[in-house]
Amino acid sequence: MKFIASLFFLLIIHYSISAQKPRARDIGIPFDGTTGKFNAITDVKGVEVGYSTIISGTGKNIRGKGPVRTGVTAILPRGRNNNPVHANWYTLNGNGEMTGTT
Repeated sequence: MKFIASLFFLLIIHYSISAQKPRARDIGIPFDGTTGKFNAITDVKGVEVGYSTIISGTGKNIRGKGPVRTGVTAILPRGRNNNPVHANWYTLNGNGEMTGTT
């Protein structure tokens, strides 16, 4: 019985790992151009991507006190030459809140 349970458990793990969603190109959706070396936004000439992570404190998380783990990612579509581009914002909390967008 333990063997059957173990086998069943391993099969579930195998199928959950291999059941990732296919990429659009893999299922035949056509796109103009070809992918870059790393198939990432950093393959695009002139685009710069940066990030910063703050980790402050250790131990058990206490609400309002920490430790703190937060970060931000910046995508500069025209590099650092500061030419303006059109942008947009989206509320991710579902509250319709505009905190930090203006």
